[in-house]
Amino acid sequence: MVKIIIDTPSAPEAVGTYNQAVEINSLIFTSGQVGIDPSQGRLVEGGMKAQTDQVLRNIHYILKDAGLDKKNIIKLTVFLIDLDQFSIINESFKEFFVDIEFPARSTVEVSKLPLGALVEIECVASR
Repeated sequence: MVKIIIDTPSAPEAVGTYNQAVEINSLIFTSGQVGIDPSQGRLVEGGMKAQTDQVLRNIHYILKDAGLDKKNIIKLTVFLIDLDQFSIINESFKEFFVDIEFPARSTVEVSKLPLGALVEIECVASR
């Protein structure tokens, strides 16, 4: 069993003691991504939609630098601070996965997220 650390400058740097993603046995596990614009180093403005779109872009770039694409995503876990904004998440997912089938997904409301983010998403993908 070989563990490969995935670290790309195309996505935000880790803001704590973790890696952007880890690959093991052809499975890629991303750390939870928040809506940080990697070029700015801070959360994007514009609310839930803007942050969700940025999170999905960040996941895309992590997977791309690992030689994968969004079609390789098996499951996403979504953490929201307001479950009443679930429809906004669905809107972003419909746009992001427009040309492929949706992955499995779990969504959980939480009281607070890092850096004051409105949404955090973690991903499991497969080669």
